[in-house]
Amino acid sequence: MMLDPSIREPLVAAIPKLRAFAISLCRDRERAEDLVQGALLRACANIGSFVPGSNMDAWLCAILRNHFYSEYRRQRRASRAVDSLTDMEATSPQQMPSVEYSELCAALAKLDPKPREALMLVAASGFSYGEAASLCGCPVGTVKSRVNRARSELARMLSIDGPEDFEADAVFSAAIASADRVPAQA
Repeated sequence: MMLDPSIREPLVAAIPKLRAFAISLCRDRERAEDLVQGALLRACANIGSFVPGSNMDAWLCAILRNHFYSEYRRQRRASRAVDSLTDMEATSPQQMPSVEYSELCAALAKLDPKPREALMLVAASGFSYGEAASLCGCPVGTVKSRVNRARSELARMLSIDGPEDFEADAVFSAAIASADRVPAQA
């Protein structure tokens, strides 16, 4: 797009003023350069709305200011959208906050191997009691008993009110995986 020299020269002459105004708005030199560029593109696209004989600097500053606020609103909306997505994705921890990962790992390592194995299969790996029984080679009732015993023992060792606080969350699964690598203490 070729601009008439009578329009082009005042546009180019206004760039330092636009740059200073943009810096005063956003306080960031690089962002100010982007704002000036955007404002000049908008001015060129809408040059027909400029009234010859009026103050071009004022017209360009108004375009720059409007462009700045449009960008500001767009960023704020995007930020709110990200925040709302983050809020939707955030979940409360299922594990008791007083239980630290290292405490849980140490307690798991102290469990007898058979109850720990049953707990790992049911609580951490998500197997049903029937599937865990098949894997352990014992009746379903035995697996249920072992899981209950392991949960009760962990609750006692960690001073937790009840064994129902042990759910298959990321911390619990990681602690069980770590405990599986550490030999049980007698």
